[in-house]
Amino acid sequence: MVNIIMTIIGRQYEQKQLQKIFQSSDAEFVAIYGRRRVGKTYLIREFFDKKPCVFFRSSGIHEGSLKKQLEKFKKEIETTFYKGRKGTQLSSLSNWHDAFEALKDAIDLFAGKQKVVIFLDEIPWMATPKSGLLEALDYYWNRHWSADKRIKLVICGSAASWIIDNVLHNTGGLHNRVTLRIHLEPFALSETKAYLNKKNVHYNHDQILTIYMCLGGIPFYLNFVEKGLSAIQNINNICFSKKGTLYDEFEVLFASLFKKHEIYEEIITLIASKREGVARHEIESHFKYKGGRLTERLKELEEAGFIIGFTPWKKERGLYYKVIDEYTLFYLTWITKRVRNRISKIIDDRYWETLSAKPAWKAWAGLSFEAICFKHIGQIKKALYIPNGSEISSWKYVSDKDEESGAQIDLIFDRPDNIVNLCEIKYCSTPFVIDKKYANHIINREKIYCKVTKTNKQTFHSMIVSGGLKKTMYSEEIIVSYATLNDLFKTD
Repeated sequence: MVNIIMTIIGRQYEQKQLQKIFQSSDAEFVAIYGRRRVGKTYLIREFFDKKPCVFFRSSGIHEGSLKKQLEKFKKEIETTFYKGRKGTQLSSLSNWHDAFEALKDAIDLFAGKQKVVIFLDEIPWMATPKSGLLEALDYYWNRHWSADKRIKLVICGSAASWIIDNVLHNTGGLHNRVTLRIHLEPFALSETKAYLNKKNVHYNHDQILTIYMCLGGIPFYLNFVEKGLSAIQNINNICFSKKGTLYDEFEVLFASLFKKHEIYEEIITLIASKREGVARHEIESHFKYKGGRLTERLKELEEAGFIIGFTPWKKERGLYYKVIDEYTLFYLTWITKRVRNRISKIIDDRYWETLSAKPAWKAWAGLSFEAICFKHIGQIKKALYIPNGSEISSWKYVSDKDEESGAQIDLIFDRPDNIVNLCEIKYCSTPFVIDKKYANHIINREKIYCKVTKTNKQTFHSMIVSGGLKKTMYSEEIIVSYATLNDLFKTD
């Protein structure tokens, strides 16, 4: 039975994997990556904090020189291994070979038979140009630490593409050396609820959803939600007040992750401008970016958790991209530099409260809720009784003929038992009502889907409705299953 640390909210799978690594009788090499602010450092620090081990952690300095990185590393060695030993001070380190040699010596001198966790936090920042860090890490892992049963090496980075390209896909001495990789995702709704409850913020599911649509499941952002304020009031204080923590977070976030971050901001702003996503060829024509460099930038945005690439049904021209990070979509829709300039001239602590009462907010909330549903597919499958092995997609058809109608289906489960669930996603605060007009819309949409796709499978109509579904003669006749917001809060 795995002993789960109660100070860590959620992360059950990750904790079980880390526990296996810690209990292993072999040397282990762990790579953890994920969106900045998602809680990577907290997870590793809190998990190993009370373990019977020597825990060495050194963190990279953003845009720090090689000299500064080595000075920090040296101080961490002294603090972890030499603290309290009078007259002990390490010589200056001139390169990463010196640094890892000093660390190896300290472990051999003072660790004894204890397990040793070496945590290299934000390693992409440590690896300054021509620093030789990877070469040195390669040498010390393969020459010394991989054969030392005490060693558990953990590397971490918010620049996910750096970890993937330079470590996980390394073609040199680090090839296939990683024994555990963890892509740490934002909190699900259930974890967000647990996190807020721990802060003594006891919201109902509607209030939590409102927070989630704006901040996503990012622990660092959720930490600023205050007890006693509504979700709307908290968002106003956090995002729209000039003293708010996330007032200019977008620029800070991108600057910390990407060189020439302005280009990445331009690309993601374009992608966020269309609900159905933006085709790669549109990005190329808009910015005149082409070839491998654009591919690399899109890949970096995707691996950092900001966008997702997908191929729409029957599209002929390659990948499309959509923004999937809630805070980024919220910022690009509602804040931005232009809006902040306007807000700065307004002295009003109810700015977001006013905006959230307008029709544009409801339209945005519907898009945001749809994206959140795709992050909670496991919960939706259980609520709709969808079997494993089902293919998941969305669908849109635009006819070339003026007299023929198009159709869009928010979510489709193409099941292995010859059934297709056609799902409509609706954000609503009260139970959704299917009247005669909407029933005809559902039936017509099904006809178009069957005609265009030429499917022979049985079609079922399902709904995901945040406020529930009101029982009517039409809902009883057409809808076979539905999921509510409460279902999304269940553990997968």
